[in-house]
Amino acid sequence: MRGLGFLIVAMLPGAALAEPVVLRIEAQRSAAVAPVAEGWAGRFPDVMTFPLPGGWTGIGLGPMEREAAEAELARLRALGEIPGDSFIVPVPEGAQPVQATAAPPEAEGPSAAGPAPGSSTFVPSGAEGDEPATPADTGPEADEQADAPETAAVEPAPAPPAGDYLRLQRFDTREAADAALASWREDFPEAGLFQQPDGGLAIALGPMPAEVAEAWLGAFRTAQRVGRFAAVLPPADLGQPLEPAEEIDLPAPGPAAEMPPLEDIQRALRWAGHYDGEIDGKDGPQTRAAIAAEVLALRASPDPAATMQALIAQREDWREDMNLTRLDDPQSGLSLVAPMDRLQFDRNEQGLSIYGPRDGSGAALILYGAPGGQQEMLDFTGLVTALGWVPSPERQVARGRATLVGRNDTHIGQAEARVADGRVQGMVLIWPVMDAADQPRVAAEILDSIRVTPAAEPVPEDAPLSPDDPA
Repeated sequence: MRGLGFLIVAMLPGAALAEPVVLRIEAQRSAAVAPVAEGWAGRFPDVMTFPLPGGWTGIGLGPMEREAAEAELARLRALGEIPGDSFIVPVPEGAQPVQATAAPPEAEGPSAAGPAPGSSTFVPSGAEGDEPATPADTGPEADEQADAPETAAVEPAPAPPAGDYLRLQRFDTREAADAALASWREDFPEAGLFQQPDGGLAIALGPMPAEVAEAWLGAFRTAQRVGRFAAVLPPADLGQPLEPAEEIDLPAPGPAAEMPPLEDIQRALRWAGHYDGEIDGKDGPQTRAAIAAEVLALRASPDPAATMQALIAQREDWREDMNLTRLDDPQSGLSLVAPMDRLQFDRNEQGLSIYGPRDGSGAALILYGAPGGQQEMLDFTGLVTALGWVPSPERQVARGRATLVGRNDTHIGQAEARVADGRVQGMVLIWPVMDAADQPRVAAEILDSIRVTPAAEPVPEDAPLSPDDPA
């Protein structure tokens, strides 16, 4: 067959074929592809099959030079001899030529050109020594069957999902595309990888309605997650799936929403882990970047105002579930909110108020407040490290502020210390590692709520006073 010879020539060193391509015309479930592929081979001289993801097999014409393939694609589409959504791809790995099934020599079968796709080359023969049976030999029923339209022997290929795709990035090499896909799937596990008709590789989400894709493309651009190749594309322009995209739920844009107060937004963003700046109610670049990041993380709406409303409501529901309540600690002189159904007062020691786990929760909270400055703040963080409350800590130390965060197999430790009005305020949160998702949220709520209570005499370290006791 000429197709096999052409493939061999194309693989020889010095062959004139610079970029062999295949005109992909159909895809079938791998278990049912043989008769369909043989049918195409009966109509065209160079038919190939090649593996596709998800248990599918592609059927194509080629290989051939790209210029010839483009001309053939236009010609065959105009004649209606191939599906309208056929497209050109580089010769896929594992492509194999297909030969048409020959008719049985003793029967008057189809012509050498082969059957139409899905038809059979089998012609029933008579008894030994008889001439082969023909439709005229079988009576009226056979005539009716001969006139009936042919039905395919295999299930038809499913129609492609309706909607467009949001192309996030485009690459020229598979290595770069695979690395980028792994990174995208950390935040968007639904992302897929596609071989585009021009040979490029695209990472995309979809399918989805065009208006939804356009709205979310704007959100990705605002968050600076995509570059100049980001676009909304129909399936034919996106090309062949190499790593199929999974169904993704991206809501359509709704009515315009009112932006909540910026202080509430900043608190909610810090709770969500996207903001570590001051709660000052000012619209700065850090706040805007955090809002854009949260739009993609929450996926509530492509509209920032609607997303912030949803985030604030989500935070309030979580606060209620965590049973955050106000704690006024007389030893440190600090007031804050904390999950007191998981904590109980233990003791005062070395100027510290220590709250241990309640009912085996695995949580603990240490508070500290005393006159001092930068050095006293550093002394506090050194004590925390020495006692192992924050294991193997990562440190961030600046003038008037220090943060330590670390974890081991059992717990996450986070210490925060500040210098304000000539006093050091310190907090250590110990949280079970099995509830790691809530740890940064609890820490953010505590830090956001810390206030100095009215001046009071320090409580003696040996006093058996518990803030949980009634006054």
